[in-house]
Amino acid sequence: MGRFDNHTVLVTGGTGGQGSSHLRAYHAEGAGVVIADINDDGGRALAAELGDRALFVHLDVTDEESWNAAIVAAEQRFGPLSILVNNAGVQNPAAPVEATDRRVWDRVLDINLTGTFLGIKAAVPSLRRNGGGVIVNIASTSGIGGTAHYAPYVAGKWAVRGLTRTAALELGRDNIRVNAIHPGVIATPFITEPAAGADAAISDFYSPEPFAIPRLGQPDDITRALLFISSDEASFATGSEFVIDGGLLLGPALRYEAA
Repeated sequence: MGRFDNHTVLVTGGTGGQGSSHLRAYHAEGAGVVIADINDDGGRALAAELGDRALFVHLDVTDEESWNAAIVAAEQRFGPLSILVNNAGVQNPAAPVEATDRRVWDRVLDINLTGTFLGIKAAVPSLRRNGGGVIVNIASTSGIGGTAHYAPYVAGKWAVRGLTRTAALELGRDNIRVNAIHPGVIATPFITEPAAGADAAISDFYSPEPFAIPRLGQPDDITRALLFISSDEASFATGSEFVIDGGLLLGPALRYEAA
């Protein structure tokens, strides 16, 4: 028996490095998984790889009708939603605030923040039909500190924190928990490859050498935490923030050597 038998789990950005890791883990634990993404070829390939209990739906997280259609498809295949993971996101090309194009700002906020808002809005009726459930918003350590040259990304992730807490307050009496995960620097193409229009990847700005745990994170580091947060084992946690960053936010781990 898996921890998520008879659960319906929808993960946005499902074909990416973290999203696909999450979906494979939920599927291995018995869930019916909905791979939601704009990447049709990648989504269909992942659904074919997983086989039974996997469905791909084309989802543009910035479009409310696209969200509604995805929820309908999920319910028709597996029944009401149990877990929503708002994982889809984009980064901006590195630029100081004064050189950031308004169109870049709007696109990043539309996907990273408004997409999360629309996901919660669309999923809540289905979660209520399920008798409750869990929403996990994938934010970032950039939403707790700051990252120079990434103002749109940072602003959106800070806002996701407030949205998470507000939704948790509103939905707790419906047996719906809402939490956020703040990953650090995770070794996926999102981090290790430049954003569209960029020359450098986010990972070029970070060396893990000063971290308390001196390595880049792996998708499974986030997945294992996600499965706990969305399981009954975390039934008393809502409006909470889980930082998984190898100690990035702690500052440098300076070595002391006696004279």
